[in-house]
Amino acid sequence: MIAVLQRTLHDEFPITRHLAVRVVHAQLERVSLTAPLAENRNHKGTAFAGSLNAVATLAGWSWLWLLLDSHQEVAQVVVQDSTIHYNRPVLTNFTALCEAPSMAAIVECLAAFRRSGRGRMRLAVEIADDHGVAVAFSGRFVAERTSGRPAGAS
Repeated sequence: MIAVLQRTLHDEFPITRHLAVRVVHAQLERVSLTAPLAENRNHKGTAFAGSLNAVATLAGWSWLWLLLDSHQEVAQVVVQDSTIHYNRPVLTNFTALCEAPSMAAIVECLAAFRRSGRGRMRLAVEIADDHGVAVAFSGRFVAERTSGRPAGAS
């Protein structure tokens, strides 16, 4: 599933190639994406806030994409709103981690999606570098039914 998600991110979000985003873990318990500081640094030599926000958003998007794919649901996933807190500068290569939300949130999202063709879910993502967690992201993602094959189908 790592290779499928990696290909999907590169195909659907060309910026992931420029940011050198790599999928490290892609299962329903968690999604983990990593990116090098070199491609994502700012003028101070720390990670650029826009890159951190993009990689955090992609980690949440990826988790919901995996959930829908695992249920063979065909959907377009978008972020509806988000907040991000930069607790300190990111000084090294970094990883964005999105862990599964509660089972109740998953069941509610899937039930709404199946009932109306649209499901929403709030997902939390943490970004850490070699010195620990530096960024906290929270985003509300929306899945809208589309026609076609499930997300991971080849």
